[in-house]
Amino acid sequence: MFQKILIANRGEIACRIIRTARRLGVRTVAVYSDADARALHVEMADEAIRIGPPQAAESYLDAERIIAAAKITGAEAIHPGYGFLSENPDFVDAVVAANLTFIGPSSASIRAMGLKDAAKRLMEKAGVPVVPGYHGEAQEIVLLASKAREIGYPVLIKARAGGGGKGMRRVDDPEEFAEALSGARREAKAAFGDERVLVEKYVDKPRHIEVQVFGDNFGNVVHLFERDCSAQRRHQKVIEEAPAPGMTPEMRAAMTQAAVTAAQAIAYSGAGTIEFIVDASDGLRPDRFWFMEMNTRLQVEHPVTEMVTGIDLVEWQLRVAAGERLPLTQDEITLDGHAFEARLYAEDAARGFLPSIGTLHHLEFPRANDALRVETGVREGDAISPFYDPMIAKLVTHGPDRPAALTALGRALAGTEVAGSTVNTAFLAALAADADFAAGDVDTGLIGRKQAALTALPPPSDGIVAAAALAATGIAERPISADPWSGLAGYAHFHATPQRTHLRLGEQEIVAQISVQNGGARIALETAAGGTLPVHPAAARLACWPGHITVFDGAAAYNFAVPDPLASADEAGAGADALRAPMPGLVKLVRAARGETVAKGQPLLILEAMKMEHAITASRDGVIDEIAAEGAQVSDGTVLVRFVEEKEA
Repeated sequence: MFQKILIANRGEIACRIIRTARRLGVRTVAVYSDADARALHVEMADEAIRIGPPQAAESYLDAERIIAAAKITGAEAIHPGYGFLSENPDFVDAVVAANLTFIGPSSASIRAMGLKDAAKRLMEKAGVPVVPGYHGEAQEIVLLASKAREIGYPVLIKARAGGGGKGMRRVDDPEEFAEALSGARREAKAAFGDERVLVEKYVDKPRHIEVQVFGDNFGNVVHLFERDCSAQRRHQKVIEEAPAPGMTPEMRAAMTQAAVTAAQAIAYSGAGTIEFIVDASDGLRPDRFWFMEMNTRLQVEHPVTEMVTGIDLVEWQLRVAAGERLPLTQDEITLDGHAFEARLYAEDAARGFLPSIGTLHHLEFPRANDALRVETGVREGDAISPFYDPMIAKLVTHGPDRPAALTALGRALAGTEVAGSTVNTAFLAALAADADFAAGDVDTGLIGRKQAALTALPPPSDGIVAAAALAATGIAERPISADPWSGLAGYAHFHATPQRTHLRLGEQEIVAQISVQNGGARIALETAAGGTLPVHPAAARLACWPGHITVFDGAAAYNFAVPDPLASADEAGAGADALRAPMPGLVKLVRAARGETVAKGQPLLILEAMKMEHAITASRDGVIDEIAAEGAQVSDGTVLVRFVEEKEA
């Protein structure tokens, strides 16, 4: 076994690797960018070394700096985690050339599976079923459009390199093909440095089921059963589970054998995942699944496999990389119960899952136990940075069966509290409680079909509003005193006068009147008609942070802003005359110019943020007065487009 390893990653996965290494007596080296100097993974590791500025390209993606850090600290091996350099075969070659061990597969295996088109041709030769489509080298738009017509619409354009939904577009109409191809190529180029694509038949009721495989350097390959990752938004996984609901013995046998065959075809060593697309329109059938791609690394969702098999996959990675044989044979690997993983993201589900930033002023998870595992790389007080993926944590639950594990997931989400950044907790809880999801009737389009219902936060009760108003005054925190005057919010002619408190929830302005009599607070909400409505504050969980009160109600969080009466109004009387950046990002593409007349809904520019592209469209008909420059780095709220005022148009 290794004495010391360097972890070429950050956040949750770095912390997860450190825990296993510590249990095995292996010392760890963390790397960090300037944005992560005080991060949790840096604190947990035995030692840490700076590798550059916040931009990933100059730190976590800089192979030379990573290898130099390993040499300086005396590490014997490098664990890449997932993302960043984990599937870069040139990095693997460089690690080996530096007389270090790469904790993962060979560069040859990564290259064999790194490009989707070549991988699919390889799988066809190995006898693994492959989805119908065009996987050729030629990339002329006329040819690709022609192939799309041959395959039959709808089709899916996919980047031949990478994954995670980046560089992927569904096309339903031939007229939309050129625009979709352009967007897919641009996103693929930005994410993977390769704009080439493949075109495949779009499966009407697709399920995304993957098989965890593991190989060693002695030719042994086993599977650790399957995971269902069909609950996705924007082609990215949200809730994963193991085993797949509705799985039959015949389907499992066929799928796991195909996965093992795929791994054997490239002499695979280490942890890997074979991803299949499944046509679930007629249940799970052995003749209705096709190879999609292979992830030659540890997956984000690996904990669900660990929960149902009792196997530490990181430990296996370390042992195999150190030259040991697989610890168990196929017959010794068994399934135990059911597990779910929910990805808690800093994102605004109601606004199309836009990534969110901010300081985690309040962060509390339920206590971990046999039924709950919390994987996180942040602590209360940490900031969600615009430079990296906005995942806060993974909540992983286990139960003797699917209903029990799902119930545990609901409890875990209801007990999670985050304030300071908009998060998707309520959305995850709504999805977990959805009737179709609970019944196991899941496909990759489920969230899209029900997005409005799943992301709509119900309005807060009057009791929740009253609790926020009371917290905003601080009356509840004032010490009890024998002096009858000390409890008054105000007074006039020797009787208590109500204290007016202003709150804002989204666009809604709230005014509450609070008075204290006989040691108790009385609260009334002012109505639109000019009257007041007496209410009682709910017994709520809440968090107070600068300028805000967050009240938690189950998995829902209501963020009330407490306006500063002394603060000046915001500069922007912009209103409909300006479009602002919904988050920090890079202006990737500008499609309009100053002086141009545009129509409502017309795409004006593309903002790239947190590894995703977001189209900024015209909010009204008008003439552009100003527009951001292509390549500009903008912060949240920056004016991107300003229209000529209506009276001047």
